[in-house]
Amino acid sequence: MRIDLDGLRTGPAQTWGAIRLVPLLRDRPVEGLRLHRIAYSEEPRWSAVRLSSKLSYYSYVPHGFVADWDRDGGDRGESAAFGTQILDETKDKRGSVLGMPMQVHRRMTQKLGKRRARFLPLHFAIEGYLALHFGGPDIAWREWSDRVLRHGLSPRMEASYRGTAVADLQDALKVFEIHEGQCGVLLYAADALAAAFVVPHPDDYRELHPTLMLDHYGELIYQYALMMPPVKEFRAGITEDVDTLAELRAAAEEQGAQWAEFHDRVMANALLDRDYTAELGYVMGDFELVRFRPAFKPGEENHIGEAITDREGAIAYLKTYRLSEAQVRRGYLLETLATNGWRLSAAAKAIGTTAEDLRGRIRAAGFEMILRQKETAAGSTK
Repeated sequence: MRIDLDGLRTGPAQTWGAIRLVPLLRDRPVEGLRLHRIAYSEEPRWSAVRLSSKLSYYSYVPHGFVADWDRDGGDRGESAAFGTQILDETKDKRGSVLGMPMQVHRRMTQKLGKRRARFLPLHFAIEGYLALHFGGPDIAWREWSDRVLRHGLSPRMEASYRGTAVADLQDALKVFEIHEGQCGVLLYAADALAAAFVVPHPDDYRELHPTLMLDHYGELIYQYALMMPPVKEFRAGITEDVDTLAELRAAAEEQGAQWAEFHDRVMANALLDRDYTAELGYVMGDFELVRFRPAFKPGEENHIGEAITDREGAIAYLKTYRLSEAQVRRGYLLETLATNGWRLSAAAKAIGTTAEDLRGRIRAAGFEMILRQKETAAGSTK
């Protein structure tokens, strides 16, 4: 899969401190799909998604989306009513009050009507990353612990930052202009691409623009926004002679085109010029909800995400999450081990290192518990 932003064009960037927002504009909205926000309360809330009778996914859930398809979006009040019907449980099985309210869902994406579904933005993508080779080794090589052979990589946990913790983001979202026809945004911190967000219709974007404050962001983005200096604006300059309004308009349009080409070719290249592994999650009439993951290349920019595409693969909805370097290394190690049948010596040879060095990388990545204890002890003495 490739992320293709055909139908979207890059607008003029706006900067605030270390934050740069680049609007994405549509000349024509996507027909047949609309997105609305579920009206959760503003207090912190946890989500427990029952993936099967034996497996659940627990996460902080900031907000949810409702997708309507094959219609013009329906009544906004109706969408809010559907959101408030999701079960809210505040007690555990023993009847004691939990530290924060709990949302209990049966699936990551749940049908709410004939042409309506609820899904938790980014959770489908993050769950895919956490479930990466979750079952662990499929052959009982002696290198692996009894625990991982019996129970797999349980539990898998990753930390992220809510948008309210990202410096300057709240002020940027308050003061930045929302352009006519804007259906998305690319968010940068110190010119590191933090996230891409695309929706089908400009009205959807105006409603969902504030939800960027409630989304997940990686450690790198939090640190860049907190510690890096303000980014510079890219200012257009017209050097040629201009005598008429028509010439001025043409010169301004040329500057806009040059900025868009530079942005798409340089700034967003690491997101757009990549091949991703995609998994189908839910069919919405003529649309499909998919999640995608990169090839996990250490030292490079890596994004996971989810998208709603039409039958021709055009993107109607997109939300991405930039992985930290530590998260990339964990994904890379798991993919390498799985590709080589979880044989430590074969995986080490595939990446040009020794089995002992690979054990060290596994420990450094936080996966020490998957190694047999005597292997860990032997590795720590050298």
